[in-house]
Order: sequence, then C-alpha cells, then structure tokens
Amino acid sequence: MKIEIWSDVACPWCYIGKRRFEAALAQFPHRDQVEVQWRSYQLDPTLPEHYDGTELDYLSTRKGLAPAQVTQMFEHVAAQAKGEGLNYRFDAVVVANSFTAHRLIHLAAVHGKQDAAKERLLSDHFEHGKDIGSPDYLASVGADLGLGARDVAELFSTDRYADDVRRDFAEARALGISGVPFFVIDRKYGLSGAQPAASFTMALEQAWQESHPLMMAGDAEACGPDGCPV
Repeated sequence: MKIEIWSDVACPWCYIGKRRFEAALAQFPHRDQVEVQWRSYQLDPTLPEHYDGTELDYLSTRKGLAPAQVTQMFEHVAAQAKGEGLNYRFDAVVVANSFTAHRLIHLAAVHGKQDAAKERLLSDHFEHGKDIGSPDYLASVGADLGLGARDVAELFSTDRYADDVRRDFAEARALGISGVPFFVIDRKYGLSGAQPAASFTMALEQAWQESHPLMMAGDAEACGPDGCPV
C-alpha cells in the first residue's frame, strides 16, 4: 500500500496531521507493507525568502485577517497541537518561503531520510523558531541528517530538485488538492485535513481490504441466516 501526503513545512495542521496519521499507522497490523511518500505543497508560493514580520503580522497584512481573529486561531491550533504532544510557539515562528526546504526533503528522500527531514523541519519551524528559508539553517539540518555537504550546498547554488517540487505542485492541482495536509491512499482514497487517528485507521483498513480481498480456500457445510444443513 502506498500513501502520498501533500504537505507544507509552513502548515501548522500538517504537523498535527502527521502525528495523528502516525498514531493510526503504528496500530495498523500491515504497517510494514505501507510505503509513505511526502509530497511538496506551498500554501503561499509568493512569500519572499525572508518576511520582515511576525506570523501575526503576516496573516493580518497579507491575508487580511483581524489580529484578534489570528490570535484566537493560534490558541485553537496550539491547543490541538498540544493534544498530540507538540509545543507550538507562534510568537517565535519565523515566516519564510518553504521552497528550498521542500528541495531538501527531496534530497533527503534519495538517502532514505525523507520522513526524518520532514519531522525536523516541522518541529524546528513551529516549536523552535528556526528560519526554514535560511541556507545556514538548512545546511545544518542536512549535516545532522548525514546528507553530503556538497549535495546540500547544491541546493543554494543550483536548481537541483526544483523541478521535482514543482511536479508535486502540478500533481496536486491535477488531483484537485486545494489545501493541506492531504493524504492519498493507493490513488483511490483521499483524506483532507488533520483527521482524527480513528479516521485514518478506517481508511487504512478499507483500502487494505480492497487491495487484498479474502481468498476462499475451500467450501464446506456451514450455518447461515436460514439455518444449518441437516
């Protein structure tokens, strides 16, 4: 079974959704046969590499939301995150363009460390106030993940993996994805948003049953709604 997850490093619900999905997958009896692939998505591709302002400023000015409404939203999302063991600090979030961070995730995938890169970037962005648009920060993440220094440096001097990221964007549009997180199971089922773990469990079980139908090994006498054979 293959599960593709479209997600943005700068999306608070994406980290919450990751935790809830992981909780469901941990209890799924066939989890060893599930392949998870992270796909790139950007909520705001027009963001500059560095935005001179806070997350509150950004949402208030660029999205036209009232500051009080944004603050209330922060409180609600932080409470949901806390329920999943995450400590969001919206006052410390550094607003930055996530495109190069997505390229780093693609590089990490080549080395089998895609999930580790995704986890680190999400945690650093929402819990530790790191600048996900900073080459120095991204280089340090690459080093911590054991990625080659030359490969990481190419992210800042070339367009390596940029086409891969854009293909993820294009595929999201083709599938009708307009928000993240978005989970696609075997290209048959789609789940939008940070669903409760129970919803992921139901989807996993249904998809597995459809792709692995029960095979009849034999037929013998059995009871049914109309009674038992004599």
